[in-house]
Amino acid sequence: MMAKVTKDMTIGEIVTTTPEVAPLLMEVGMHCLGCPSAQAETLAEAAMVHGIDADLLEEKINAFLNA
Repeated sequence: MMAKVTKDMTIGEIVTTTPEVAPLLMEVGMHCLGCPSAQAETLAEAAMVHGIDADLLEEKINAFLNA
């Protein structure tokens, strides 16, 4: 089964379970993936902090993973 990323997952979980997504997150401005605060932040929270639509980011990540 393909991994699925949800906006409720923490950045730490996402980077651990789907490390191939890291460049995509960095591309949208999330450069601090290894920071303790980022590790515990959900994708939705991180998106909000960076002014990104969480739903669109979730879609983009899953499209990338399923490509």
